[in-house]
Amino acid sequence: MSEEDIRATRLEKVEQLRQQGMNPYAYTWELTDHAAELQEKFADLANGEEVADIEVAIAGRIMARRVMGKLAFFTLQDETGTIQLYLEKKRISESMADIDAAAFQNLKQLTDIGDILGAKGTIKRTEKGELSVYVRQYAVLTKSLLPLPDKWHGLTDITKRYRQRYVDLIVNPEVRQTFRRRALITAGIRRYLDERGFIEIETPVMQSEAGGADARPFITYHNTLEMQLYLRIATELHLKRLIVGGFEKVFELGRIFRNEGISTRHNPEFTTIELYQAYADYNDMMDLTEGIITTVSEEVIGTLKINYQGTEIDLTPPWKRVTMHELVKEYSGVDFNSFQSLEQAKVACKNADIQGIDDCPSMGKLLNEAFEQKVEENLIQPIFVTDFPVEISPLAKPHRSKPGLVERFELYMVGRETANSFSELTDPIDQRQRLEAQAAKKAAGDLEAQGVDEDFLTALEYGMPPTGGLGIGIDRLVMLLTDSASIRDVIAFPLLKPEKPESANPTE
Repeated sequence: MSEEDIRATRLEKVEQLRQQGMNPYAYTWELTDHAAELQEKFADLANGEEVADIEVAIAGRIMARRVMGKLAFFTLQDETGTIQLYLEKKRISESMADIDAAAFQNLKQLTDIGDILGAKGTIKRTEKGELSVYVRQYAVLTKSLLPLPDKWHGLTDITKRYRQRYVDLIVNPEVRQTFRRRALITAGIRRYLDERGFIEIETPVMQSEAGGADARPFITYHNTLEMQLYLRIATELHLKRLIVGGFEKVFELGRIFRNEGISTRHNPEFTTIELYQAYADYNDMMDLTEGIITTVSEEVIGTLKINYQGTEIDLTPPWKRVTMHELVKEYSGVDFNSFQSLEQAKVACKNADIQGIDDCPSMGKLLNEAFEQKVEENLIQPIFVTDFPVEISPLAKPHRSKPGLVERFELYMVGRETANSFSELTDPIDQRQRLEAQAAKKAAGDLEAQGVDEDFLTALEYGMPPTGGLGIGIDRLVMLLTDSASIRDVIAFPLLKPEKPESANPTE
């Protein structure tokens, strides 16, 4: 039977329910319990026994039906799990005689897999050992018009799973667990920071100047103000304004928008947490990063040794702290501390099979290219990569002892960046020079370069205390702690290209 035929049949059942005085789209149902609670509470109930003096009321979606004459067994699924409904004609007919004289017959003929049902009854474990609600009364709460995917194959088309996440959540319980775990992770991070005196303050999503990162922004337009605006590419510059204003510990956990490629690691709309602490530096931020991630791992997963795609990741602190120079030398053999000129460095990089570097404009850019090509994918266990080139870090404070570098780290795990941190630049003159250099690149056609945020520079001229800043990619952290291979697996509704409509002419 085609999906259209199934839908037509179910619409007929909707009308039959209405004709018999029943509302197939109910307004409410009073719950007393959920499936998992009942499974736990009555785990020790013996086969064949009934708890006759306690009545429960549950609700959920019918996931399976077995009808055998005067008996029926339904599998009901709610948010927490599944439980069996034990449906007996005599019991239901007697209990519902004043509501629906044909209650059991209607149950058999007018319900389908996918319907949302409410049920009241006692608890009974069948002779075969299945904990069940021994139903006295039921009600169709929502009639489903479309069939669920085949129970043996489920929803396996990965793109369809993302497009129809609601169906994915129905038929794949592990997906619900992923998003439940994501909620626990973000709640745990907020709780950890709250206990340490941080406060969360929301900053603008639409900004007159996109800043705080090297990224291509999404552009929009405000009709009333008659001005072009950008969706934020970071929360950094507004959170720093708050530090200037006198707050000492602030953060925001929210959405960021970057008009860039899509992959298993990147989504144009993603979630980060950025935090800023006055009188701290990037060393303090390393300690804080370890504390946040290890705490939520223990709270949510229950261990610091987790399995990610077949590899054990040990989050036990302290994590390694290694400079970018040292890692590039280790994995490529190229020692950037030994070169006297950019051309000399390029020759060494080409000999190490580092590609696409002919137009690299500086030693720092070249170092970063070598790192991305030769090092990143090898950083599986947690490691802080420290001391980045100033050319790729326009908002970080110069390194106090290493010329040409800044006090910055990135946390890498399973071959990808998970966190980024600076000792924040507080010198307004230096900051202006760096932003103006970025603006020149932007004017020359660099779509990821920042412009000059004059109001931010004005804020810095009022004075910002020494500050440590930290950003953690929530989606990538959730991927790690839920063993998810793709970022789309941890974003409830990832952005997808619209499906092409089917052609009306089958010959086209």
